[in-house]
Amino acid sequence: MIAIEHLTRRYGTQLAVSDVSFTCTPGTVTGFLGPNGAGKSTTMRALCGLATPTSGTATIGGRAYRDLPNAGRHVGVLLDAGAQHGGRTSREVLTLSAMVLGVDRRRVDQVLEQVGLAGAPAGKRVGKYSLGMRQRLGLANALLGDPQVLVLDEPANGLDPAGIYWMRGLLRDFADRGGTVLLSSHLLHEVEAVADQLVVIAGGRIAARGSKAELLAGTGTLVRGLEPGRLAAALADAGIRAVPRPDGALVAEAGAEAVGRATAAAGVVLLELRDADGGGLEDLFRTLTQEPGGAPAPTPAAPRPLATQATEVRS
Repeated sequence: MIAIEHLTRRYGTQLAVSDVSFTCTPGTVTGFLGPNGAGKSTTMRALCGLATPTSGTATIGGRAYRDLPNAGRHVGVLLDAGAQHGGRTSREVLTLSAMVLGVDRRRVDQVLEQVGLAGAPAGKRVGKYSLGMRQRLGLANALLGDPQVLVLDEPANGLDPAGIYWMRGLLRDFADRGGTVLLSSHLLHEVEAVADQLVVIAGGRIAARGSKAELLAGTGTLVRGLEPGRLAAALADAGIRAVPRPDGALVAEAGAEAVGRATAAAGVVLLELRDADGGGLEDLFRTLTQEPGGAPAPTPAAPRPLATQATEVRS
């Protein structure tokens, strides 16, 4: 099981994530969502021992990644598909990993077959691979140690539609056999198709977490006014956060009674007031990660350069 508890990470004076808490249980795929710079990568790096929490903890099976014996046999990690030696073949890359992990080298052929790189692609240098093929190799490396947990950051990036469908089946099968998957992706439709649990982060803080069924059941109160500007102002004055929809309506994060009272007090004429329909993950994401008026939620400053972080990890 993955457990993130009150995780905070600062880079100097800059706050990357603040008091982040959620869990990923065996047998589930957890979709970890948020806009660029929201704190997803920082959280996943802290989980995988590449960033030290300023406070709080990030554990796998109750232990920090650095404390796991032969961590690759417990956790498969794919954070950057480009971080592979371009001069080696995929078979060579996986054979070296197998030697480090202490797994039978026959496992190399098994995972090459599993990710669709068996045969000629296995002898091709990684530098000649497309991004989608690099993603497949990254997944093969993550699966090589037969782990119980997968931590994947944008694993579908570069995959064609058939590849995305394949990856969805692979992750679903992994979870159905008792595995734990933490999946970060901007492909919301694919996350919606495969995830059991959802965690949404915005501005370095958790905006929502829960089962997919709970979070997609509804997204607030839909309200439409004769004068949209006055309607938005009335909700803001009442302290009600609202996100505009493309059709001109607003989705307010409050019940219909609260919205109705706020608009009545301001003398705003309403044309529509009802519970918002569950509009799918895309609507939920937009509602949770935008400020009133439609601007993206503010995000913390970017982490320090990788070279600086690498120095910290080695210390």
